[in-house]
Amino acid sequence: MTIFKAIRATIGRGIAPVMFASAITLTVGNASAEVVKIGVSRVASSGAVYLAVENGYFKEQRLEPQLVFFDAAQPIAVAAASGDIDFGSTALTAGFYTMAGQGVLKIIAAQSHERPGYQSNAFIASNKAYDAGFRSLGDMKGKSVGVNAVGSSTHYSLGLMADKYKVSLDQIRVVPLQTFSNQVSALRGSQVDSIVIPSTIANPLVRNGEAHLLAYVGDETPWQIGALFTATKTAKERPEFIKRFLTAYRKGTNAFHDAFAGADGKSTEGPEAQKIIGVLAKYTNQTPESLKDSIPFMATDGRLDVPDIFHQVEWYKMHKLLAQSIDAKKVIDENFVLPMDAPN
Repeated sequence: MTIFKAIRATIGRGIAPVMFASAITLTVGNASAEVVKIGVSRVASSGAVYLAVENGYFKEQRLEPQLVFFDAAQPIAVAAASGDIDFGSTALTAGFYTMAGQGVLKIIAAQSHERPGYQSNAFIASNKAYDAGFRSLGDMKGKSVGVNAVGSSTHYSLGLMADKYKVSLDQIRVVPLQTFSNQVSALRGSQVDSIVIPSTIANPLVRNGEAHLLAYVGDETPWQIGALFTATKTAKERPEFIKRFLTAYRKGTNAFHDAFAGADGKSTEGPEAQKIIGVLAKYTNQTPESLKDSIPFMATDGRLDVPDIFHQVEWYKMHKLLAQSIDAKKVIDENFVLPMDAPN
């Protein structure tokens, strides 16, 4: 059994089998367009993909985009590895690094970054836990925290926060809940004291009085949370296809960046911000008002924080969530990735 089939078997749900997208072509006017399937979640971090779809950037490259929505990051990586989708745009996980390290997947661009002033993901506490004194991240010791899965981006965010506040992960009850909806249900039912979850989901809960905000991840522990990736086979055998996709994707990242970031990288609101928030609302099923406080940072041209990728791999190794044999260099395709420049 291959690694991605093994991981898929442990997930069991969340992936609808589809045909190899790259084998399908459609006729659009007088030109032939290739269907490209893109795995995403309904969060603002996938905004570059949404803008590339909405603004016709993919069509300019003779690509017919079809979005495939998932409720967690790990199934997107599995679907990309198996060929059920052509590209995945989501948060990075230990499962992703396992497959990439074994030569199955390659990072080809960045997705979102955690950065001060941007509200990509949040730590929120249940009303019961907050009333009992869980008022800050310094109070994590002895508490239960719901994450997507062990080895997920939310687990990694929790680990970074625990390191910052000098709390051992062994002193926190980490509860893997598999999906965003399960995390919300567990918090509402006070089955966990806190959860780490995208702000597009967290902020409405806080506004509605169903939870309390403890902190935004980016304000506490900045890191490269998401990436755009594809199967290694696709990267090797279809470089022109990848380049066309990246041309459209990078136009999406640039439009997103210019709407919400200044030249110094600090959060701002550009002339196109409200229009783009409307696009995000359409694809995330959130109201424009709820999205205003849920915008992540996105670098121009999909530039990747390469040193941070190396740090993530080492952290997962240290916590025995990744084999020591995994080489961080092998997860990045240097033929396509553009390194991040400061301040961007």
